[in-house]
Amino acid sequence: MDKRQQRRVGFSLGYFLIALLIVWAIQALFIQPFVVRQTEVPYSRFLEDLETGKIDEVSLTDARILYTLKQEDEEERLPSTYNTVPVEDPDLVQRLADAGVIFSGEALEQSFFETLLSWLLPLLPFALLYFFLFRRMMQAGGGAGVMSIGKSNAREITGEMTGVKFKDVGGLDEVEVELKEIIEFLKDPQRFSRLGAKLPKGVLLVGPPGTGKTLLARATAGEAGVPFFSISGSDFVEMFVGVGAARVRDLFEQAKKRAPVIVFIDEVDAIGQSRATVGAIATNDEREQTLNQLLSEMDGFEANKGVVIMAATNRPEVLDKALLRPGRFDRQIQVTLPTEKGRRQILAIHSQETPLADDVALDRLAQITAGFSGADLANIVNEAALLAVRHDHLKVTMDDFDLAIERVVAGLQRKMTLKPEVKKRVAYHEGGHALVAQLLPGTDPVHKVSIIPTAKGALGYTLQMPEEDTYLLSKAELEQRLAVMLGGRAAEWVVFGDRSTGASNDLERASDIARRMVTEFGMTDALGPVRYVTDAGMGYLGAVSQVRSDISPETAERINEEMRRIVEEAEAQAVKLLTGNLDALHEVARVLYLEEVISGDDICRIANEKAKSPEPVAV
Repeated sequence: MDKRQQRRVGFSLGYFLIALLIVWAIQALFIQPFVVRQTEVPYSRFLEDLETGKIDEVSLTDARILYTLKQEDEEERLPSTYNTVPVEDPDLVQRLADAGVIFSGEALEQSFFETLLSWLLPLLPFALLYFFLFRRMMQAGGGAGVMSIGKSNAREITGEMTGVKFKDVGGLDEVEVELKEIIEFLKDPQRFSRLGAKLPKGVLLVGPPGTGKTLLARATAGEAGVPFFSISGSDFVEMFVGVGAARVRDLFEQAKKRAPVIVFIDEVDAIGQSRATVGAIATNDEREQTLNQLLSEMDGFEANKGVVIMAATNRPEVLDKALLRPGRFDRQIQVTLPTEKGRRQILAIHSQETPLADDVALDRLAQITAGFSGADLANIVNEAALLAVRHDHLKVTMDDFDLAIERVVAGLQRKMTLKPEVKKRVAYHEGGHALVAQLLPGTDPVHKVSIIPTAKGALGYTLQMPEEDTYLLSKAELEQRLAVMLGGRAAEWVVFGDRSTGASNDLERASDIARRMVTEFGMTDALGPVRYVTDAGMGYLGAVSQVRSDISPETAERINEEMRRIVEEAEAQAVKLLTGNLDALHEVARVLYLEEVISGDDICRIANEKAKSPEPVAV
């Protein structure tokens, strides 16, 4: 009998017992009282039958007087057995004796079923409450009951279960070398121990979201050939104090029994946040107990031989320092955004099952998707395939990929009609961005410009695609980027003589770059090469750095002045470029107004035909 049949049998038996209890309850509470009420007579009738000699036998109990009539009187009244409630009558026994009636006394005793029912009925509501509420809640939380609340929810995974190997992971060759070394250590420890090398106790995968940290763990499970336990950091923390520490102990007890083994904790920051940042009021004893138990198990008094802990996080700045020291997470591996070569590998992996048209160039796609993560690239391939199906293409074309990139970057296009004056202003705004980017030499080339509104709230967008990966930027390049961001605002001023709210996002991005130039990069002579922000400012999740609290008000005012100066000079540069190339701006805006979309090649052609060579602008 399999588990499903056992559950079915247990389920049926439980319902049978509940039905039996209901029958007993109906009999005890409704049927028997009904019968008693049907044969009950007043005490005066009982005395009358006794005096007239009609009673044959009497049974006396504490609660009732039961009596039967003589046979000659049974035909007159049916039924022949009656009961009445006794009253205080000291002469009753003497009356019964004088009338020659057979009488006896009986103790009022409950039957076995009545006794059982009196015990089970009060417990029945609590049993139902447990079944429908508490038990369901525990099963939904991954537990099997109260007795297993301290058990670890880690799942043991083998390579056959993941279906992922290192060959299925692209763009992470250096990381794979580190992980393969650990797998080889577990498979052949003698090869390393002969030179005194010790097995790393912990490996921490750190990187932005979507770079493949969890995928690497699945690939490690597929390649390891040793038991692999996987659990999320949030699975340790419960509403009951002490449960997290108990689950950590249970996890390591299971791992020690299966050593050599790899234990993977995803999103370890859920239990590994720094204790130094927790105030007295916001102290979370449960989270701290769980962390303390994890620290003890990883490098405590007793050594864990053959147990390697892998963990992944995109918030390394919040992890406790004790968790990151050597002896616990000995090896920290940075899983960064893929390079152009890595993006080419990722695109090839995710498009293996996708029929591609002859015009699709994965090298070109890898070149124009700088800054994209592995998850972004997988999403682009999937979106391109969906668009090809929507357009009834037999194969996925390059146009499908271009539309997929635009959809991921800019958002879904909205079908809404703009007023002619609004559409004209948007055309000049986006044309200003594109023309400034085309005229300045150190900016990324324009790929496409559109004035079709998107679901992200933009009335238009200018899509620039870098030709290669960028690892550092000079001051001049940042200033040119600022000029491109403010090109739309400058175009509105040059053509219409005023500015609109459409440049709010441009101002936000430009102000952020100017602030970082002043406070982080030391790119201003007025404040010098000094860093004015805290060290824990930027993280992989894009947290904004904060200006140090110990700077003087005068310095803070100078920072604001320098930020304003940089932004104003960038806008002045954009205004000067567009004023000197009005014919090109009008032509780009005209094409955008009529066609709603213009390619980067057309912008380049218009700039070459109508624009003047950009003059260097002093900044």
